[in-house]
Amino acid sequence: MKKHVFLVLMLFFVFTACNRDDLQNTTADMEITQKDPLSAKQINEKINETIRTKGRFSWKESSDHFIWSAIFQGNKIASIGFGSSFDRSQTPDSKSIETAILQVIEKYEGKSDRMVLSSDPYLNQMDVVVEKQETVIALRKMKDIRYVEPADYRYFENERKLNGTAKSSSSSSGCGFESTALSTSDYTTVTPNAKAPWSFSKHNIINAWSYSTGAGVTIGVIDSGVSSEQSLLGSSFNNGLSSGRSISKNGVYVDSIWPWSSGYDGSADQCGHGTSMASAMAAPRNNMGQPVGVAYNANLVTYRAASNVVLDGYHEQNGVKITFTELGNNNSVKIISMSMGHIFSVGKIEDGVKYAYSKGKLIFCAGGTSTSFTNFVGVIFPAWMSETQAVTGVKENTSNQKCDVCHSGAEIDFTYQMERASGNSIPVLSYYNGQTDYVGGSSVATASTAGIAALVWSKNPSWTRDQVLNKMRQSATYYPNPNSDYGYGNINVLQAVQ
Repeated sequence: MKKHVFLVLMLFFVFTACNRDDLQNTTADMEITQKDPLSAKQINEKINETIRTKGRFSWKESSDHFIWSAIFQGNKIASIGFGSSFDRSQTPDSKSIETAILQVIEKYEGKSDRMVLSSDPYLNQMDVVVEKQETVIALRKMKDIRYVEPADYRYFENERKLNGTAKSSSSSSGCGFESTALSTSDYTTVTPNAKAPWSFSKHNIINAWSYSTGAGVTIGVIDSGVSSEQSLLGSSFNNGLSSGRSISKNGVYVDSIWPWSSGYDGSADQCGHGTSMASAMAAPRNNMGQPVGVAYNANLVTYRAASNVVLDGYHEQNGVKITFTELGNNNSVKIISMSMGHIFSVGKIEDGVKYAYSKGKLIFCAGGTSTSFTNFVGVIFPAWMSETQAVTGVKENTSNQKCDVCHSGAEIDFTYQMERASGNSIPVLSYYNGQTDYVGGSSVATASTAGIAALVWSKNPSWTRDQVLNKMRQSATYYPNPNSDYGYGNINVLQAVQ
């Protein structure tokens, strides 16, 4: 910001006879050097090159033409963040700013109908139809604009097409309905007849249960939903030693390739990933011989916010934004866990994260799990945000050896042991009743760490978010000097709840 101060001052003195609004709203010709949009191939190549050379890609640092190209290639839908704050309630003139934005769009687009897809009730954010590069240029010049981004540019879908990967693979990212018999070496049987995953002893979770089981704490889960076929995460959520708690299932995802489609498709998991995460956090402790969760007496508020873990496209990104704001407004929720993300920032999701954080929520996000064409990426978004706690998975008996598919980097805050020498990961409930499975990556590391936070907060119900977080840090491997790539490392949960 500071490097632009001299230029801004010079412009101010040169144009003292003109105010900024006049400059923005004049119909003076704009020089547009490139009239044709870049192809999806060119856009993806530029994004990849920027990540490889700079470590991170940002729409904010991109040219008008580049952003317009991505908007054009993404169903001509733009996401706009405006106002001095992300929070609409903190911006008295938000409506007038929104009106001014629409007037600019109308002027350059030459139409006034069918411009707005959505206007967020809590955030200073809206989604609009934009076809012309002139509109993007004019919008980005407005003083009250925080960002203008493509709202439906599908990086991952385009990358798969460019790499010749079948489109069907994109629909199954992080998904699976398989069931697997558990190896007896991968769990410990605890009363009354539940399977405690091998990782629990590594983090001293079983001993920590003498002090806390997560009772009274509610975790918000942003994922693909929870299976309606798994009664232990439904009607039998209170079972055995798990009692007096609740699970609430919600859905804010629109299952359509068209941005203008509406109508949520329900709360039921159609991927399998969200079911695994809910199990790792809070599956009940009973006599059925099934895997138990870290905080087996915690409440859950689950959301089907996206179809899978890769937040690619309008409805997935919009669903996650909506979920963050709804969980932010839910006074019973103390912790939010999301094991999904993107390799670059999404303005509306960033606003949603900040909104939830401003409401006192402790937010955990997955540091990233590699795919064939994203193994060059470090910690993913939104885990890299300062408002979130980034978690990654490490190998058994280590705190600085990431799992084979996990990401690491300076933004990581905590690690969780989730990969054995045998290659097996964490036992969880399967999608279907009476069945079990394994789940790995930074996803289960994040869900498990959210469960740990619930144990700490349950033991200390009057504590603030920062007090809970500090206790977790103090009970971890590298406190008080975090590791450059693995943060505070593994948490000793018994120490954290004593």
